[in-house]
Parts: sequence; structure tokens; C-alpha cells
Amino acid sequence: MKVLQKILFVDRDGTIIVEPPTDFQVDSLEKLEFLPKAISNLRRIAEELDYELVMVTNQDGLGTPSFPEETFHPAHNKMLTILKNEGVEFAEILIDRSFPHENKPTRKPGTAMLTRYIAGNGAEYDLANSFVIGDRPTDVQLAQNLGSRAIFLSPEASADSAEFTTTDWDEIYRFLRDKMLPARIATVHRITNETNIAITLNLDGTGKAQIHTGLGFFDHMLEQVARHSGCDLTIRVNGDLHIDEHHTIEDTALTLGEAFVKALGDKRGVERYGYFLLPMDEALAEAELWLTTENTEIYAAIDFSGRNWLVWKAEFKREKIGEMPTEMFFHFFKSFTDTAKCTLNIRAEADNEHHKIESIFKAFARALKMAVRRDANNNVIPSTKGVL
Repeated sequence: MKVLQKILFVDRDGTIIVEPPTDFQVDSLEKLEFLPKAISNLRRIAEELDYELVMVTNQDGLGTPSFPEETFHPAHNKMLTILKNEGVEFAEILIDRSFPHENKPTRKPGTAMLTRYIAGNGAEYDLANSFVIGDRPTDVQLAQNLGSRAIFLSPEASADSAEFTTTDWDEIYRFLRDKMLPARIATVHRITNETNIAITLNLDGTGKAQIHTGLGFFDHMLEQVARHSGCDLTIRVNGDLHIDEHHTIEDTALTLGEAFVKALGDKRGVERYGYFLLPMDEALAEAELWLTTENTEIYAAIDFSGRNWLVWKAEFKREKIGEMPTEMFFHFFKSFTDTAKCTLNIRAEADNEHHKIESIFKAFARALKMAVRRDANNNVIPSTKGVL
């Protein structure tokens, strides 16, 4: 199967070079100024990432008395030379010369200059995974019109349809670099005579949760895991609650652990260690995780190398919180460590039982967030053994 080419459609003024705030025209060499870190990061993108660069710019009235050609090209050509000398070349430079009031289809956000990139016209480009980078809402709208995604380079609030908003070219590079990494998404479906459980986990999500276990308080705790870990988590459970809660809670934990193992893969590039101290009202919970191969308590640990262990220092006086038996809290985390193949240390003390367990789940989630964080600049397995 042929791999389609991804494109970065890059605006010029206000995105690569500074747009003069008075006449909005870079019509002299004195006005030519690059945005901070634009050159260095465009070079990194050109050298390291698999995007073709295309410049798309509106130049109001270019070639008319209000903006003569002879004032435009010296600065424009100097900009291109500087970029080329740093290894940044554009496959195509598309300039619309019309005025805004003319509403020409070639003017952004119109796509008439870009027909060769649009599916159905003989082009072989991956527009769905391409980006428009620009500093105006029209750039975001252009991305929508192309069926692409938008990076909004602006101090303003994020445009509704922009996937990423920033004022920093370093962040643009990191965002695009991370997009090149393989997705860490896993779906696990576990069926027994007692439960039917489906879990989808995205380690690089935004904390979205769709949880239904049949136990309201348990749903609430699992939502904390998603929200505070930054993972997207969908859980659907059909369990034998007419008997009791045990199988539903245990099997959910077992399936969730399997999902983490599957999503992490070989753990390449992960931070490996995670720990968190969480105060909540009068409650104090510690959930400290590490990804080593030893069952040794240092700051508590999560170990995805095949060894599992749970150190649990939390006592509950009530029989239930909501519909969830407090004896099942330990059992949930023990079951998770069994299939996640991790070491986990949890300590908590509080007067209010609800606060105690909620702070445990939140601290657990924050520790997970740290431990599974991926560093694309250090894409190696974090172990001298070479395997986890």
C-alpha cells in the first residue's frame, strides 16, 4: 500500500516573519524580521519529520500601486534564501494577490490555489493528517476547507477548530514530532461467565471518560483515573451485580491492567517512574509508581516488566462507600497490578472515608500520568536490561 504524503501548508506573514502592524506589508529589507525560533524549528521539521512544506500566503494587492512587485520581491527572496541556507525549502509557494473585498476563490480560506492537493484531482496526499499553520482565523478555516488540521500561532484563545494553539515555534515542532510517534491506544474485551467487559484506553488523550460499570461510585472513581491521568478511557461492563459487586470490580481492574500493558507496548521512551502526593481536605494520599524490575519499595513503583506487587497502607472503617464495598479497594489495585505487571505502593490517611478513597484514585492517576509520559527525544527502553 502506497504511503500518502503529508503536507504542512505554512502561512508567511505573522507565522514565519513578523507582519508589520501598520501597513501589514513586508516591502523592504528593513522590515524583514523572522519570528523567534521560526528558522530553527522549520529546519528541524524539514530534517526530521515527514512533511512536505508548502507556503500559502495572501498578499493584498500585490502588483498594484498599493504594493508594487519591486518592493515585495527583495525581502521575499531574502527570506527564502535564508531559509534555504538552513535546509528549509518549499515544494511550492502559492501567493494570492487579491484584495479581501474581491472574495476570490484563490484567497485564503478559499482552496482554488490548492486543487492539486485535494483528493479527487489526481493528487496523492494525506490531507487528513496534514496541517495548516497560520496566525489568522482564515488559516484555521482553510484547514477545515481542505479537510486538514490547524495549528493556530496566536496569543488569542484557541480557535474552535484548531487542534493546537500556541505562540511558540518550539511547541509547534514538539507537537508535530509527537504526531509522528505511534499511537498508544488499546482495546481489550474480556468475557467470562460472570462479566462482559470492553475497555478502550488512549494513553495520549485529554482525560475524556465514558464509564458504565453499573456501580455509580466505582464509575466516579474510574472517571478520576481518566481525568487526572490525561488518558482517554471508555469502559463498558455488564456484570453479575445480582450476586454482588466482587466480579464486576475485580474483572474491571484485570481488564484495565491488560489495556495498559497493551497500550504501553515495549515502553520505549516512557518516563518509567511516577509518584504523587495528594492532599484533599483532611485526606492525604500517596501513590508512587516506578517501572523497575524489582519488587522493592523506594517511592512505590510500577513495573511493566512482568513482576507485580502491591504495598497497601490504607484502612477503612465503613463497610461501603456508595455501592462499593471498601474491602474491594485493595482488591481493585491488587488485580490491576496483576495484569498490568506493575509494582504499586499506596498509602493514605484521613478521617473521611469518601475523601480517603477519592484521593487515592486521584493520586494513582497523577502517578500514572507521570510514569507513562513519553519523551520523543529519548525514544529508548528505560532500562539497562534493554527490556521491561
